[in-house]
Amino acid sequence: MQTIRSFVGMDVHKTTISISVAEDGRSGPVRFIGVIPNTAEAVTKMAKQLGRHGELDFCYEASGCGYGIHRQLTALGHKCIVAAPSMIPHKPGERIKTDRRDSEKLAILHRSGDLTPVWVPDTTHEALRDLVRARVDASMHLMRARQQLLAFLLRHGRSSLENAFQEAAKPGSRVTANPRFCRRLT
Repeated sequence: MQTIRSFVGMDVHKTTISISVAEDGRSGPVRFIGVIPNTAEAVTKMAKQLGRHGELDFCYEASGCGYGIHRQLTALGHKCIVAAPSMIPHKPGERIKTDRRDSEKLAILHRSGDLTPVWVPDTTHEALRDLVRARVDASMHLMRARQQLLAFLLRHGRSSLENAFQEAAKPGSRVTANPRFCRRLT
């Protein structure tokens, strides 16, 4: 008996996943299965239900939801690709986007081989990426705060941050409130 190969397109969001299945073959039917919650239990249940009918080949669009679904489906023994959103072909004038249409389109494009997969990092690489992004964000916030403070000091007659702190740190000097620094709230 020949196994049936099905291509499953998933439109993944924070709370829900829309699922469509395209049967193997150029003119195989495309069915919208439904919407499930974006939980590990629901994804496992859906994969087991669809897996009874044959071999499954999953795909979904790369997004902020991460690669957890990919790892889960490959751990269950299914094929799964994460498609690059910028490389998904679009017809001119195609403006209506719904979850159902997106999942059906992903299933059809995956069946025809028109999706470009992205590299899926393992958990170590993903953790390192998160750390590097957090460091870059922190350094950008520091730079922005420093620029705002220097602009504030310049508006009030201080030439630089070092001069302002050196002046305040001199022995015998007292830091006093400058009336120009204070804005009246009335």
